[in-house]
Amino acid sequence: MNQKTLTKANLAYFTGSEQWYRHGLARNALYTEGAQFVAEHGGPYWLIDEIAYGQAEPAVAAVEFQVWRLAVNPDQTAILTCDDGNNRVVFTKQIEYTDFPLTEIRFYFTNSTILLPNEY
Repeated sequence: MNQKTLTKANLAYFTGSEQWYRHGLARNALYTEGAQFVAEHGGPYWLIDEIAYGQAEPAVAAVEFQVWRLAVNPDQTAILTCDDGNNRVVFTKQIEYTDFPLTEIRFYFTNSTILLPNEY
């Protein structure tokens, strides 16, 4: 298993994106360099999947601007939520186990693109 090298300080470097990646299975979803960095250095490619596949949920798809938040608990369980940017939650999922190295991370999803808040 790869060692997780992601820190909050790493995320500050992503303030825009010059390269986009297309999701392998949810072909209508793109993600930025920052999201790719998080997946590569923090290990949660599954989180990119959750956001891309979450677009199949009618309540989620109806929201044009989405804020996805992963909150990791001390016991390595987590909760993944999606809200409309005004704290109206439209999706919640319990994660039974994660070794994600940060206690929290947020992504935005808009215009079919997953990105870090700094990249917006």
